[in-house]
Amino acid sequence: MLQFVNTALNTFDDLVWGVPLIVLILATGIYLTIRLKGMQILRLPAALRYMVQNEEEGHGEVTSFGALCTAMSATIGTGNIVGVATAIVAGGPGALFWMWVAAFFGMATKYAEGVLAICYRTVDKETGHVLGGPFYYIENGMGKNWRWMGKIFAFFGAGVGLLGIGTFTQVNGITSAVGDFFDSQKSWTVGVFGREYSAAVLIAGLVLTVCVALVVLGGLERIATVSQIIVPFMAIFYVAACVLILIVNAQKVPGAFRLIVESAFGLRAAAGGTLGAVLLAMQKGIARGIFSNEAGLGSAPIAAAAARTKEPVRQGLVSMTGTFIDTIVICTMTGLSIVLTGAYETGLEGVAVTTYAFNQGLPIPAWASSFLLMVCLIFFAFTTIIGWNYYGERCLEYLSNGSKRAVAAYRFLYILAIFIGPFMTVEAVWTIADIFNALMAIPNLIAVLALSGVIAAQTKDYWKRMGKQAK
Repeated sequence: MLQFVNTALNTFDDLVWGVPLIVLILATGIYLTIRLKGMQILRLPAALRYMVQNEEEGHGEVTSFGALCTAMSATIGTGNIVGVATAIVAGGPGALFWMWVAAFFGMATKYAEGVLAICYRTVDKETGHVLGGPFYYIENGMGKNWRWMGKIFAFFGAGVGLLGIGTFTQVNGITSAVGDFFDSQKSWTVGVFGREYSAAVLIAGLVLTVCVALVVLGGLERIATVSQIIVPFMAIFYVAACVLILIVNAQKVPGAFRLIVESAFGLRAAAGGTLGAVLLAMQKGIARGIFSNEAGLGSAPIAAAAARTKEPVRQGLVSMTGTFIDTIVICTMTGLSIVLTGAYETGLEGVAVTTYAFNQGLPIPAWASSFLLMVCLIFFAFTTIIGWNYYGERCLEYLSNGSKRAVAAYRFLYILAIFIGPFMTVEAVWTIADIFNALMAIPNLIAVLALSGVIAAQTKDYWKRMGKQAK
């Protein structure tokens, strides 16, 4: 029976995360890019400037940078280290090129989500909290008759946070990395639930549970504060390590770029043929890019809505930089390191591929490079945990019509999920979370397309006003 359930879930997962959804997300990005006249290129300098220049006026709970860091805390995770490796191993170096394509058009989608988040956010009269996200721009933008679609998004969003993306997968990534580094031979084990676990895994799990509890119990302001410290520091730290690999192997960098482009268009096709190689690289790269930066999934606008701003377009531009940093910068650094060291051809899988790239590429002992990567994994995964807690709570708040008891219960269950995360081995949990993640995107994309006229009008009006101010 269990095998039948797993098979059915895997089949459904392949269906919802198949070509139709990937095409829908990519087509939305292309449409918005055309309608907004390539603003992700023309307005990128302004977006990067706004990212660090917070507004003094405007209603909200956190700064624009704080909202961006909260959103990026959920997107910058193990996918930037492990996911990129998986995509390149399965689809070849060309997958990285198609990841760039997904990110380019995804920047327009993320911009649109940020604009709508500010346009249609509301304020809780009792608590004064700013509330926003896809469920609010569905209800307030498309009309009350579409409230059911907002509820669907909120249901799947709460499920994603609690069932896997925010908890089990990240906890497993952290505890496994700690266990492999400190006790790879399992010399010190403890029996839990009828199985033997390394003491390092148990200690890491307990410490992680306490740290998560201390952050999430403090609410959005504490989550934003922690994210503003960890996210920029770890992103810079990780990128610096990858840049060092590129510098040490500078003579291989041009060849790596050439290999990526040639593989993307089947010029270095394997036995499967040119067309098959192109389609595989395209599928793996675009899917990984979308999954990494979450453009179109509807998660980031939940955080964007809390930004202290009065300009929807300005916050949309700040939100857009999240995709740029996540995929164009961080995923590219991981991908180049893997390609130029040949790590994708070793037969290794998952994090072992990136670990091999660091061991071969950095001019330091293997144990030191492995430790460095482990630290990055831990902090990237930790920020994803706290980011998705915020998303899940806001989804449940909408789903339960503002029930404080429901949100408090969700928070407790979330911390409990972190505690039991190291012991979860049920494949169905990951598959269900994957399905929920995909099903979040459908109502969000419908709303973004339906309200694209509002986005275009807001954009035109903002730059018209900025032009007059400049004069």
